[in-house]
Amino acid sequence: MTEAPLIDIRNATIWRGATRVFDNLTLSIAQHERVAILGPNGSGKTTLLKTINRELYPVVAEGAWIRILGREHWNVWDLRKQIGVVSHDLQNLYTPMTTALEVVVSGFFSSIGVHGILAERVSREQLAKARDTLRMLGIASLQRTPLQSMSTGQQRRCILGRALVHEPQTLILDEPTSGLDFAASFDYLSRIRKLSATGHNIVLVTHHLNEIPPEVERVVVLKEGAVAADGGKASVLTSGVLSSVYATDIRVAELDGYFLAYPGQAHHKT
Repeated sequence: MTEAPLIDIRNATIWRGATRVFDNLTLSIAQHERVAILGPNGSGKTTLLKTINRELYPVVAEGAWIRILGREHWNVWDLRKQIGVVSHDLQNLYTPMTTALEVVVSGFFSSIGVHGILAERVSREQLAKARDTLRMLGIASLQRTPLQSMSTGQQRRCILGRALVHEPQTLILDEPTSGLDFAASFDYLSRIRKLSATGHNIVLVTHHLNEIPPEVERVVVLKEGAVAADGGKASVLTSGVLSSVYATDIRVAELDGYFLAYPGQAHHKT
């Protein structure tokens, strides 16, 4: 039996508010695939992310669908157990006094914090799992520490813990190192590489080529609500493709499996 794709989008028209972002978008990502999604501001990256996460839905039309793991309809709570989301925006939704343990436990409820009636529903097993997750991420000592007393890198690890507490097979990472310094960025990328090595599906939405770990084999580039390029890193992350998409001169270098972009025209051999 053929395995259903992780994400299967066919002829989808997707609106975000009064703006039609995608018109007849078709895109498929297989399970166990590691994919990076690039594109200029306004290209549709955030809309695509929200659609995969079932925050937005396509226009209903014959021959058009968005299926996650073979299903068009999901209970959102069940979907959260399959897909963990990490984003800078999500981090900013938490109040400064939320502790590390509260952030991770909130992953069980897909909530922002565990206040009021939710706090009464937290089980001993969930608390134990949350503490194990914090320990795995190297921040067990921060479980009672509020976010406002942490570094940005520590806060981002809490959000990663929130996504991992269900042990989802798929992680969607939206600009994962935004706001982090070199040390925190490198630590975070190392953790993503380890998760990739243990078999997690990785869908990485980013502005920065150097955020794409060597384990990511495929790159999808969006431009103005359409797929401008899709393929292996070596064929997509080129001066020609990126200069065209971003409408500026970009040179690309590869080092130890990482790709770097910097300004200037590529030198062509004659």
